[in-house]
Amino acid sequence: MKEEKIKIAITDDHQIIIDGLISLLKNHPQIQITLTANKGEEMLALLQQTAVDILLTDVMMPGMNGQQLAKAVKQQFPAVKIIALSMSGQGDVVEEMINEADIAGYLLKQTNAAELAGAISKVYNGGVYFHEEVLKELETQANLRKQVEAVHITNREKQLIALIEKDLTNKEIAETLSISPLTVETHRKNIFRKTGTNNALSLVKWAYEHKILNRK
Repeated sequence: MKEEKIKIAITDDHQIIIDGLISLLKNHPQIQITLTANKGEEMLALLQQTAVDILLTDVMMPGMNGQQLAKAVKQQFPAVKIIALSMSGQGDVVEEMINEADIAGYLLKQTNAAELAGAISKVYNGGVYFHEEVLKELETQANLRKQVEAVHITNREKQLIALIEKDLTNKEIAETLSISPLTVETHRKNIFRKTGTNNALSLVKWAYEHKILNRK
């Protein structure tokens, strides 16, 4: 009996990456590259015409990025399973794609043919596959969240931290939030105490490390 092929779609804004993935998978006859596209919008249009089992998508792409594509595919083509591909496995990005697009896998682009084919096979058969480094990032993300929850930074304090990061004075912060400078100073002291910091620079560093502030 002839083995059913796993139909794959690949989206990446760099054609050389797509060519490389095709080359990596050419010795795995059970995997069939059915669709390729350099843009998320293009892939959505192609999926309207041709059914696939798994979408491999880059995360960082111009225009519609991988997160947006994955979310759209999950909404429009719920049967398609999604594996994200990236140069790095940022915990917050992975979590967002899991929560919003229910991705089944996340691989780093430096993966080898055996791992890639194994991940595809596992996902096709109903499993999930996340690269070891990605799992470590997710664990780190969870630990940071627990630390923030333990510190219990309030929403008002988060607002203050964001304004402190902009180097605003107590008076300017007070005017922005419509509170008194004395209240600002009290909040500032509480924030330093909770976070174990003693100046604006160390506080902002802590806030970035613990995802209170997000880098643009």
